[in-house]
Amino acid sequence: MKAIVYTTNTGSTAHYAELLGHEIGLPVFSLDEAKHTIPDGTKIIYLGWVMAGKVKGYEKAAKRYHAMAVCAVGMGITEIPTGPVRQKSNVPSSTPLFNLQGNFDLKKLHGAYRLMMRLMVETAGKKLAAKVDRSPAEEDMLDMMLHGENRVSVDQLKAVLDWYSAQA
Repeated sequence: MKAIVYTTNTGSTAHYAELLGHEIGLPVFSLDEAKHTIPDGTKIIYLGWVMAGKVKGYEKAAKRYHAMAVCAVGMGITEIPTGPVRQKSNVPSSTPLFNLQGNFDLKKLHGAYRLMMRLMVETAGKKLAAKVDRSPAEEDMLDMMLHGENRVSVDQLKAVLDWYSAQA
């Protein structure tokens, strides 16, 4: 691999990209920066934020580069099923797909994304709050919706780092 390329919306994915780059010693570029810096066909690790079950920016990155692994950054604990995310994003089954929990801050979202997430918090948040027997993942999701916490940490990169080490 020659670089880490990412697309971010609220900063979680950029933060993960920087942490990963620091840990494995690869340069980090936003997808827009990469277009002017990294040659087509370069082997990369791609990180993108998840919206409606799809890794944003992946398809554009995959047309230009060879994504050796993909990291999907979303609100939920890493229990997000990779099957639907993989399918909606067109990530090949041979490409490792990792799930990372990011942050949630309505104030950092823009335009339609802010409106959609506000509605999701109102509807799904009320449902979760009313649910008596919430799972740990549901408790975490409700906490994130209500308090907008940042969950980015190098500890969440363990599976990615283990995979990367095995490639050497």
